Amino acid sequence: MESSDVELDLQRSVQAVLRELSTQAPALQSNQGMWRWSLHKKVERDPGKSPALVRILLRELEKAESQDLRHVIIPLLHTVMYVLTKATGITEELYQRIYAFCTRLLTLPTPYCTVALDCAIRLKTETAVPGTLYQRMVIAEQNLMSELYPYQESALLLEIEAAQAQQTPEACMRHVVSHALQAALGEACHAGALHRKLQDSPRRTLEHYFHAVVAAVEQMASKASPSREGHVERLEEIYCSLLGPVAGRCGGDLVQERPPSIPLPSPYITFHLWTGEEQLWKELVLFLRPRSQLRLSADLEVLDLQGLRPDRELARVSVLSTDSGIERDLPTGADEPPAPSSPEIERAGLQRKGGIKKRAWPLDFLMPGSWDGPPGLHRRTGRPGGDGEMLPGVSRLHTARVLVLGDDRMLGRLAQAYHRLRKRETQKFCLTPRLSLQLYYIPVLAPEKPAASRQPELGELATFLGRVDPWYQSNVNTLCPAIHKLAEMPPSLDTSRTVDPFILDVITYYVRMGTQPIYFQIYTVKIFFSDLSQDPTEDIFLIELKVKIQDSKFPKDGFSPRRRGVAESPGAELSLCYQKALLSHRPREVTVSLRATGLVLKAIPASDTEVSGSRHCPLPAAPVTDHTCLNVNVTEVVKSSNLAGKSFSTVTNTFRTNNIQIQSQDQRLLTLSLDKDDQRTFRDVVRFEVAPCPEPCSGAQKSRAPWLNLHGQQEMEAIKAKPKPLLMPINTFSGIVQ
Repeated sequence: MESSDVELDLQRSVQAVLRELSTQAPALQSNQGMWRWSLHKKVERDPGKSPALVRILLRELEKAESQDLRHVIIPLLHTVMYVLTKATGITEELYQRIYAFCTRLLTLPTPYCTVALDCAIRLKTETAVPGTLYQRMVIAEQNLMSELYPYQESALLLEIEAAQAQQTPEACMRHVVSHALQAALGEACHAGALHRKLQDSPRRTLEHYFHAVVAAVEQMASKASPSREGHVERLEEIYCSLLGPVAGRCGGDLVQERPPSIPLPSPYITFHLWTGEEQLWKELVLFLRPRSQLRLSADLEVLDLQGLRPDRELARVSVLSTDSGIERDLPTGADEPPAPSSPEIERAGLQRKGGIKKRAWPLDFLMPGSWDGPPGLHRRTGRPGGDGEMLPGVSRLHTARVLVLGDDRMLGRLAQAYHRLRKRETQKFCLTPRLSLQLYYIPVLAPEKPAASRQPELGELATFLGRVDPWYQSNVNTLCPAIHKLAEMPPSLDTSRTVDPFILDVITYYVRMGTQPIYFQIYTVKIFFSDLSQDPTEDIFLIELKVKIQDSKFPKDGFSPRRRGVAESPGAELSLCYQKALLSHRPREVTVSLRATGLVLKAIPASDTEVSGSRHCPLPAAPVTDHTCLNVNVTEVVKSSNLAGKSFSTVTNTFRTNNIQIQSQDQRLLTLSLDKDDQRTFRDVVRFEVAPCPEPCSGAQKSRAPWLNLHGQQEMEAIKAKPKPLLMPINTFSGIVQ
């Protein structure tokens, strides 16, 4: 195919993607996302098309900028960055043009400037040191150990053994070496000869050149002003050493072949069925522990996972010596010595004796805010939390990418697990300093049933994400029917066949490019029961709390029969006390009594106006933490009189609030259902209170900090008096697009 034909074909595919973004397609449509996937497949099968596709995408980006077509900017940026990660042969001039375009976008509002800044940072390094993005991604996702690049990531997603059978460590190392040399040397690299040489090299030789290439790339990329010329010169030496005499004939008597495709291996993926309340925490600990045993840097010795026990503090202690005595490590508990067979004794080292026992970090570091990103409003978007609030000298070595497949009920359980995880970290502070947790979500919904037996809408959060992020709608929501269709297919007798590449590729694309989180407020509910001997209970919800009126009543001593002929009105008499959400942000308490047949408290906006900011519940750009909103829908009973007698009708009233207390006034009992989950239903309820769930507070923080003066102590107490709300991030491509 000639060059003009190639560009015309790619241009048609790009235009198809843009048309898909401009049409208002219903949520969870099955034919979305195919054009983006097929476009990437074209350059994956023929890497020589990559420069042409990058030029086309850049032209479309510049066109969107000049015509102010903002809805296509972020999708096109993600597309071009994904192509650049895998491509070789991109000229420095083309890199510079894309970088200049990203810097111009920094004047736009969030999320455009946020995504553009992230792309510009990566492009600056890739321009000077070609191949950096590919190398770092493969090393991180495949857990390839390197002395100069120990950073690793993981994904708790799907167990797709068939798709990963060919992704051995040797194959991944060959891909890294080949891609780095081709990206740096361009046409001077004989790709065919290099491919054959790497295939024939034994593992020991392969590992030698892999470490040499990784060291060259990382050492140059870590410099403040990396030199592209110096990088190319260093990789030329590695290239000549690897190919030997063949390298000298690359531009002479050897004929250049069509460069072989260098795949970007799928991430290392495992699959876990949700079986227990503590499974998220356990999987994260098991993910960290094996690598912790292999490698512990000096600044992480204070954070020891070997003694991981549910009833024991994990924070080791340091001792300021007052004499020259030496003894074994002090126990991690308060005063009791460890058991003879405990891990503390087995790993005990030498330490000075006698002195002031101190924590290895200040108490105010026990709950860094870097897990949930910057403080912000309900569903606020932004970059994931930085490491500015980390322990002194500690940097995260791991990124755990947790992708949840399911409906709204599964997201409610995820919110429960996330809350328990944060609460546990206030007592057993072991994961926060070492782990960056990123959450992803793909909806998997059952096929629609007939209207008579239709279940509640279980894709509410997926619909919301698709509405605020068009690229999420096009690429992720399309998986909902595709996964279900694949699950209903009979198993293949050919075990060598791989799984559907479309689903695997789209999941991989989402996990790699979905870097912009949307923060969701978790709400806590305190429940009081009719049985006074039953203690009140507390739970949380993320999406919805539904209230139904039971037929049963309070048990009472006296009994007054209802007069004959008097119709009893439906529902129950309820007392509502709530704080109204006002534009002025001033607290306004409202108390009202009404008769209702049910209530629904929604934490997810139902329309675009609520997302962009309505007069009831604004979403300003400034990071404010006290304006989270619940949408309360009350089905009120209205009594009317006419010639036929009294009649009753219902009307739905809606209002927004920050918190609410509801109590039954006429012996009617209530049933609460959290996040549409039948397993999280509470019966015989007489009263309940709902409020934003606060950030879990460490018990150690309640003690007075001796190093603070009176003024500092007063400031700390003022901060504690108003805890910040707990926000759960879910990663998307763009965040909320205004």
